[in-house]
Amino acid sequence: MLFQHIYDKSLAQASYLIGCQKAGVAAVIDPKRDVDTYIDIAKQNNMKITHIFETHIHADFLSGSRELAALTGADMYLSDEGGPDWQYQFPHKGVKNGDQIKIGNLIFEIIHTPGHTPESISILLTDTPASKEPVMLFTGDFVFVGDVGRPDLLEKAAGIKGTQDAGALQMYESIKKFDELPDYLQVWPGHGAGSACGKALGAVPSTTVGYEKIRNWALQYKDNKGGFVDYLLSDQPEPPKYFAMMKTLNKVDRPLLTSVPSQKLLSSAELKAAMEKGVKVIDARNKVDFANGFIPGSINIQGNNAFATWAGWFLKYDEPFILLADESQLEDLTRKLMRIGLDKVMGYIPSTNVYEGSLQTVKMIGFDDFKTKTNSGTTQIVDLRGDSEYKAGHIKGADHVFVGTLPENLSKIDKNKDVIIHCQGGDRASIAYSILAKEGFNNITNYSPGMNEWVAKGEAVEN
Repeated sequence: MLFQHIYDKSLAQASYLIGCQKAGVAAVIDPKRDVDTYIDIAKQNNMKITHIFETHIHADFLSGSRELAALTGADMYLSDEGGPDWQYQFPHKGVKNGDQIKIGNLIFEIIHTPGHTPESISILLTDTPASKEPVMLFTGDFVFVGDVGRPDLLEKAAGIKGTQDAGALQMYESIKKFDELPDYLQVWPGHGAGSACGKALGAVPSTTVGYEKIRNWALQYKDNKGGFVDYLLSDQPEPPKYFAMMKTLNKVDRPLLTSVPSQKLLSSAELKAAMEKGVKVIDARNKVDFANGFIPGSINIQGNNAFATWAGWFLKYDEPFILLADESQLEDLTRKLMRIGLDKVMGYIPSTNVYEGSLQTVKMIGFDDFKTKTNSGTTQIVDLRGDSEYKAGHIKGADHVFVGTLPENLSKIDKNKDVIIHCQGGDRASIAYSILAKEGFNNITNYSPGMNEWVAKGEAVEN
């Protein structure tokens, strides 16, 4: 058996290629959209991808199943569980609980494990030449290392009312099903630490059923339904705005993108004309370079592992945008964007030198001055972190405005006071500063070291 774990750090998303070497055929589970990765692996191992599985209708990334099927001719095996409202609306081979699909000497058995979503399935793998017993369980967003999938995304991100409580109860029943599985079974989840699909995901890529029975909080509540539901629904991170669009695009038919596009280099005149029409410029440079000089109106979303997530908060799917990034970054950034379906890149500029006007700089403040300002009573301190972070410990008197919802909450920023913004370590504060500057706020100062420095210096926090 050939087994490959493919991990996208930018979305903390795992996909898998499993093949029967004797038969020369392979399956892919939960493929990302830039599917050349899987085609290259199969080619290197003299295999043909013949089967594609999805564990559920994803909210956090745009599945590459249809792109991979178009390029390889593989069949898509997708859940027909969950009822009529949770069906994929494009041709596929439907699977239900108990179905077995044989791929060479490998057997893939479908287990319906609703909770995260009504149609969610897990896939049990048996490598028949090695053992008659199953060896691996691919859980998607059902069971993670140390956590389970959140059932509130459909309600909070997609606006489908009344689903989170029902989902939590379904998850409770699915966990009891998981508890009956043999301890030795390997568990390979769909996400790792950093994903917004849970609140306490572990950083290691896999686990076992036995380990999760001991360490996963959810298995400790298997005899306490009320406690399980309460804990599962509390303190979940804010679901990124783009999740709602992913739920739609992963369910319906849509245009395919079967290769990584190249980006057009824009001239000064093209940049000027686009900006005059209101086209957004996404500055992917690091926050220090951005602070030292940025194009007025541009938004700083650093080209790190969080790039796609924050782009999904602040870009609309029907609007073109421009990237400011070094040419060496372009392919990586383009892949990150296409993984969540943000395909409307008008082009790129390699530096601020292309801009013919004057640059702006970020007003920064150091620790000592910041501490003085927090006690002045005349300065608004704005904490940009997530709700659970703020509740766990914040600076006394700080107002809370989560950076992801800042454009909808500009009224909470005082225009008549000096305002100091901060987050944990500066990345989110740089995003927020650029947004506020774009909206005409000229009274903002950035305390970039944020809570990391504040706590390291022994300063008090409230919760």
